[in-house]
Order: sequence, then structure tokens, then C-alpha cells
Amino acid sequence: MSLRIAVAAPFQQNGRERMRESEFVVALSLDRDWFSPDQAKRLVDVASGQGLLSHEDETLVAEFDPADIEIPDEFQPDESLLQEQSTFEKVLDKLVAHGTTKQTAVAEINELQQEVGISVEAAAIVYARRKGIDVSGEADEALEDLKA
Repeated sequence: MSLRIAVAAPFQQNGRERMRESEFVVALSLDRDWFSPDQAKRLVDVASGQGLLSHEDETLVAEFDPADIEIPDEFQPDESLLQEQSTFEKVLDKLVAHGTTKQTAVAEINELQQEVGISVEAAAIVYARRKGIDVSGEADEALEDLKA
């Protein structure tokens, strides 16, 4: 969820859902002093990979409503946001964003994994789909990982 907060902040600051990538980087690095410019660019890559941002020419588009995100006054993103998440972590984040507690999701995914005898990633994808959450990108990613 903190990735979503970090991505939402520049959009909220500028009052829009589209902005040039350079504006986004400046907002995170100079205005908020959360990241270096290189780290802010890395955040764009990670957020794009998570489906939070898309690119239209040199413009970043928020793929969620940034106005719906509450940014706590003392919020300070951790540099761990700049690391790629595993497929399991991505699915877990979507489950939490849709209202399932992390603890419940992990317990039920582990139970499903043991029942069916599949990988934790596959169990997470099945679990999310049963809850009506679109995880098609994560499913494709997990399939590619299996093929590799």
C-alpha cells in the first residue's frame, strides 16, 4: 500500500491524474525529498510494473484515482519500494487493496496451496480470482517464471 501512497503523492500535489515523468520525478525528489531523481525514476518502473502507472508518450497516467489515497502527514516511503516484488507479493497487495487482511489472505492462500499441492504463487492467483480480483498480469508472469 505504501507504493500506492508514494505514487499518489505527486498527482495529488498537482491536482491531476496525468503528468510528465519529469514533473513526477521532481515532485518525489525535490519537492518531497523522498528519493533521489534516479530512485524516483526507478519508482516509475516499479509502479508501472505493478499496473499503478501507464505511459502515454512522455506522460505518466495514474491507473487508480490518486484522490482516493490518504497520505499520512508523517509518511516517509521506504527504499524497499524500489525493489521488484515477487508475483506472490503483487497478488497479496491487490488482495489487501480490495479489503482482505494480509494475515487472512496469507493463511487462506497457504491452506489452498496445501490442499491442491501447487506453488504459493499459483495458490495466490487462484485465491484472488475466486474473490473476483483481476490478476491476469500476475498469472502471465507466474506462467513465464514456470517456463524459465
